[in-house]
Amino acid sequence: MNDREATLKRLADIGFTAVEPYDPTTDPAGFRALADDLGLTVSGAHAGALLREPDPAPVFEAVATLGTDLPILPGGIPEEDFKTHDGLKHVADRLNALAAKAAEAGLRFGYHNHYWEFEPVLDGRHALEILADLVDPAVVFEIDTYWSSVGGADTPAVLERLGERVVALHVKDGPVVKGEPNVAVGTGAMPVPAVLAAAPPDAWRVIEFDEAATDIFEALAASLTYVNGLEAA
Repeated sequence: MNDREATLKRLADIGFTAVEPYDPTTDPAGFRALADDLGLTVSGAHAGALLREPDPAPVFEAVATLGTDLPILPGGIPEEDFKTHDGLKHVADRLNALAAKAAEAGLRFGYHNHYWEFEPVLDGRHALEILADLVDPAVVFEIDTYWSSVGGADTPAVLERLGERVVALHVKDGPVVKGEPNVAVGTGAMPVPAVLAAAPPDAWRVIEFDEAATDIFEALAASLTYVNGLEAA
């Protein structure tokens, strides 16, 4: 059993019903077949190659092969571009161009944040919220709720303001400072109940760890139990 197969099987055994792969161009048909065998849905796919490849069509084709309509750009745009209004207009142009190509392929296009899209505050607003007004309404967002908080945002308030533009969340926990590992959701400083309550009910709740302070699978299992408990309450 290879690492990918072993990892997906363990996630399914823990109780996960959906996964969000990174780099969809690596054997998408094989990933789809394995996910189907394990009863796993692909919620979306992080597609950093969209900024590297001159033609996004093969990336979008791979995303569709995975069985999802949601390619997500996981950053990769220079941090400096989020510090000025002109920079944000440049970012919006890039995202709009990709969204138009995605639409041609029958897909939605999403953007995933880190802290640097929230840390700059221009005219009293976080940069990402200004960006949301500049891009085409077809551009959707996967809000990494931990990184938005690290960037200084009141994340539940941001989720309420963005509303239905948010189609997925990265749910994670920790001390909410840069450079420290994540902990099981519900055991750190994040206001997870308020975050989930503020998000659209149909937005994907994606449990993610940038780095785990403990055994990753034990932390994932504890996180899933906690999040499911909140959602069922």
